[in-house]
Amino acid sequence: MSSSTTVGETPIAAPFALSAREPHVPAEHLVAEMVPPPRFDSVRFDTYIPDPDQPSQTEAVHVLEHFAAGLGGAHAATSGRRGFLGLGRSKAPKAPAGPRGVYLDGGYGVGKTHLLASLWHATPAEPSLKAFGTFVELTNLVGALGFQQTVKTLSGHRLLCIDEFELDDPGDTVLVSTLLGKLVDAGVALAATSNTLPGKLGEGRFAAADFLREIQGLSAHFRPLRIDGEDYRHRGLPEAPAPFTDEQVTRAAYATEGASLDDFPHLLEHLARVHPSRYGALTDGIRAVCLTDVQPVPDQSTALRLVVLADRLYDREVPVLASGLPFDRLFSEEMLKGGYRKKYFRAISRLTALARDAKGLVAAS
Repeated sequence: MSSSTTVGETPIAAPFALSAREPHVPAEHLVAEMVPPPRFDSVRFDTYIPDPDQPSQTEAVHVLEHFAAGLGGAHAATSGRRGFLGLGRSKAPKAPAGPRGVYLDGGYGVGKTHLLASLWHATPAEPSLKAFGTFVELTNLVGALGFQQTVKTLSGHRLLCIDEFELDDPGDTVLVSTLLGKLVDAGVALAATSNTLPGKLGEGRFAAADFLREIQGLSAHFRPLRIDGEDYRHRGLPEAPAPFTDEQVTRAAYATEGASLDDFPHLLEHLARVHPSRYGALTDGIRAVCLTDVQPVPDQSTALRLVVLADRLYDREVPVLASGLPFDRLFSEEMLKGGYRKKYFRAISRLTALARDAKGLVAAS
């Protein structure tokens, strides 16, 4: 949009529209961008606040600190700096005996991503020798580079962190498990969290035994690390704010520099035309997302795309102001009882947190 309006005495440029953006991300940028998202730029082990009623959280910090310190061996020294395709580096040594990975086993909202990012930051290696991404980002990398080139690109790394390891699609699980096997053989240490399997209807957590069974030959390389606790995003916080009116949302969008403004159904249609690997780029430069006419998500494919967008907004700490239905009514009862329920509850949790962050936008407008 290029028009403007006036709030008080100050002319304000009209907000962006996410549905008007069609970002393109070159394949080589996919590797360079495999770092903790902006929300986790500054997290460290000492900024993780364990719940005093959950001793497993304190234990997890100690174990991960020790794990990070143990990654200062010969791998990175012999790997050297490498280009985008891993050319010019020395052959990586074979992995030492014993577990070369940790699996963070816990429900959503207990701080697994905080700890995973803290591990990335604490590992004694240059950022170019560490990679951090979601399972979806890793499969996108394989799709962009091809399997063999992905192995070459990542095999010089000291550490690969995979957030929300997806076990919903057996084909992708086998693909990534095979990739990780190659990387372990090359001496790369691994750390992972995971989502739940279809039909696993536990209260927000995926059992480590199930994860290890699904990755089969890799199980010996992972040490399960249990992290108990409730969703910290709602620990001691008020209920999600009620949606605002269309007029309030629109006015706030025009009054907020760098805000976007979209009709929710229209945005959902646009997401179908943009590959999920580009949703991060879709939100680049956006300081607030304003949505009118939020409605129930019509089908599962649309719902899963919305989950990815919610993750990217949460990673970037972008507040979300909305009219229409509250976010806890986005997904049908059938969806919330199905195999992807953990993803949907995570999206509700994250969007609710971002809605709290957006309340001040209405007051400021």
